[in-house]
Amino acid sequence: MGKIEMEVLVNRQREFFLTGETLDYKFRKRQLSKMKNMLEKYEEDLYHALKNDLNKSEYEAFTTELGFLHTEINFALKHLKDWMQPKKVETPVTHKGSKSFIRKEPYGVTLIIAPWNYPLHLAIAPAIGAIAAGNTVVLKPSEFTQSTSAILADMIRNTFDESYFTVVEGAKDISQQLLEQRWDYIFFTGSTKVGRIIMEKASQYLTPVTLELGGKSPAIVDQDAKIDLAAKRIVWGKFTNAGQTCVAPDYVYVHEKVKPKLIKAMKKHIKAFYGKNPLQNKDYVRIVGKEHFDRLNAFMTDGDTVHGGHVNRETLAIEPTILDATTWNDAIMQEEIFGPLLPVMTFSSLHDVMSAMKHTEKPLALYYFGENEKKQQQVMTNVSFGGGCINDTLYHLATPHLPFGGVGNSGMGAYHGKYSFDTFSHRKSILKQTTKFDIPFRYPGGKLAKSVVERLMK
Repeated sequence: MGKIEMEVLVNRQREFFLTGETLDYKFRKRQLSKMKNMLEKYEEDLYHALKNDLNKSEYEAFTTELGFLHTEINFALKHLKDWMQPKKVETPVTHKGSKSFIRKEPYGVTLIIAPWNYPLHLAIAPAIGAIAAGNTVVLKPSEFTQSTSAILADMIRNTFDESYFTVVEGAKDISQQLLEQRWDYIFFTGSTKVGRIIMEKASQYLTPVTLELGGKSPAIVDQDAKIDLAAKRIVWGKFTNAGQTCVAPDYVYVHEKVKPKLIKAMKKHIKAFYGKNPLQNKDYVRIVGKEHFDRLNAFMTDGDTVHGGHVNRETLAIEPTILDATTWNDAIMQEEIFGPLLPVMTFSSLHDVMSAMKHTEKPLALYYFGENEKKQQQVMTNVSFGGGCINDTLYHLATPHLPFGGVGNSGMGAYHGKYSFDTFSHRKSILKQTTKFDIPFRYPGGKLAKSVVERLMK
């Protein structure tokens, strides 16, 4: 698609948006229902595409991609009418006779740029919010997961009019061309490096953005944690999707007194989940491409391999690997890993861990394992991060009642559930004034008016 064609597409969507058709509740509800039916109709095709792109099993594809989308759509359908209602808010005494409201209005023509690690989930989830809020959508899926990108384009083309919701496929140059267009909102999921580029491009037209990025999300295991359960949940959170998850535990900080027990338990659960030889497990997710594989493979020397370490470049598979004796000076600790390598570091004082966290970039997630409620609150209060869990991993992003998003280097803005609707909605403030009387003190009127206003406003 060339620059002229993109301009035509964006203009066509803007023209459709300006008709006002998307403002109607019944229209939005109908589009969400069409999306749900679309996902059901193409379910088998999506399973095949995800298997082809990342070797995802149907179980993993459903639990981490399709199932989440059905939950989001159902939640939006249930609450959409309430979300769309103008919200009445209080009015101060100085505004006697008036009423105040907040209306939610759509931004207009939105661009969603999706990543490759959850190529279905992270493409459609923000679109649910955009549609619920009454916007039109242009979706740019990742070129690194071509099978999923192709089925997204096909099923959306067969379900929606392109003047309302369409897919633009292509590589980096297409994304760059799309960013030259004028959008009313941009939603991006991906790396911090590209997020900066998105923000710079958006500044040309002062376009609002949501940036869902990443970072080095820690799992902290204190000495009073239930070690076997902590190990099980860390292994699940880290090695789901072969570690290619933005909120996967990037590394573990474990108290020195329980470190041997934790490592032993993590080894046990890796074998239970993926078998003695994960590289021969037909359902074990592979690395997305050779460049990413080589990058991860180069990290293998950053520490002592205490479990795993085997790779197969031909199948792009790296088995779940635990690295001990890793330090902050190692290359693996300089950037988000985004793969099935888990460095383990040791601490003796929780205070020292929190102090170290304050001097690193704010992560997208943090996971604390420990039974002491005072320490739990200390970590949650004193360390800044996007979101996280106490005594679990990943689960916080699977509830529509919690906003999901980063802070600082890990992103800006949030979505899921009502927060998706809010993200794609402008809050329009309305004051309705009475005409039955007119308060005289608002107008210039000498000392008496000034003294009355002072009493009201001080």
